[in-house]
Amino acid sequence: MFLDAIKAIFQDSGFAALTWQHCVMIVLACVLVYLAIVKKFEPLLLLPIAFGMLLANLPLAGLMAGPQEGSDGPGGLLYYLYQGVKLGIYPSLIFLGIGAMTDFGPLIARPSSLFMGAGAQFGIAAAFMIALATGLFTPQEAASIGIIGGADGPTAIYLTTKLAPHLLGPIAIAAYSYMALIPMIQPPIMRLLTTKKEREIKMEQLREVSKLEKIVFPIAVTVFCILLVPSVAPLIGMLMLGNLFRESGVVERLSDTAQNALINIVTIFIGVTVGATAKAETFLSLQTIGIICLGLLAFMFSTVGGVLIGKLMCWLSGGKINPLIGSAGVSAVPMAARVSQIEGQKANPTNYLLMHAMGPNVAGVIGSAVAAGVLLALFG
Repeated sequence: MFLDAIKAIFQDSGFAALTWQHCVMIVLACVLVYLAIVKKFEPLLLLPIAFGMLLANLPLAGLMAGPQEGSDGPGGLLYYLYQGVKLGIYPSLIFLGIGAMTDFGPLIARPSSLFMGAGAQFGIAAAFMIALATGLFTPQEAASIGIIGGADGPTAIYLTTKLAPHLLGPIAIAAYSYMALIPMIQPPIMRLLTTKKEREIKMEQLREVSKLEKIVFPIAVTVFCILLVPSVAPLIGMLMLGNLFRESGVVERLSDTAQNALINIVTIFIGVTVGATAKAETFLSLQTIGIICLGLLAFMFSTVGGVLIGKLMCWLSGGKINPLIGSAGVSAVPMAARVSQIEGQKANPTNYLLMHAMGPNVAGVIGSAVAAGVLLALFG
């Protein structure tokens, strides 16, 4: 009787349903936890994503299971939290927080930074075309993969939920993993495409931007971008609203909430639920390997595009612009700007490029959101 009871308990447990695919995903989740905690690779997002992946691959837990038809039983906890991702709520709220944390002053002071931000979106187009050429992906899937090149996790999630929700897990994990690896991916490309003399260029201090300019900027960008690409309204609208909270100076409580409590809560929800979409049944496939490889190519091409535009602007300005800041045109704020700063100081210890690099960096945030809107309009 006792042995029968033990046997029945085991047969009803997750251990009986555990497969080698589940074990692989559990090991992969633990590797991501290690990278987040020990290596500090984008831990604020990689840790919840990794734990969400772990939860989703424990058999019979049912955390991502929807309500059964003809049954009054509810779905799993993560199924309901995931609706914020599916409906595009979380990425927009993340953008609200990013806007509240971001100073657009460097971009306003040097509007030409927009060109470097636009050049760094080259990886999106390159990865999209390569993905289509492989024949493994539909145009909608290729567009979702291409947006990885924007180095903007919330935008990648937003577009993928609209065009290819079944690929959300590998695309989100690829996007955030490569964002964390920017200090390793970008420097070799930056050094390859620039000369030592170019890397040593010291740039003049940016002009002071008035409060009026900082208040008008988010309003003007909102009107122009949404009229140009209406489908980008949720992302650009929330980004600029957050920035208006910051710059207006009259809603400190709202600004503080957006850039602290709100974005932290949403980060937990978006990380855990996106990680939970990486189920063994769909994640372990040839498509996933292709997405990981194409995501890396997208990042590399984006860096190349930004640096080449930086070199062009260096030539047009008579050597007054350091082309290293072009690599910051990818949307990873402020990581990409820090990489430009570090590489500049290696060439010239007295060089200070951080604030100059923030111009292309924040331009890249706007650029990747607009690129996502264009892809959504074309293939949505």
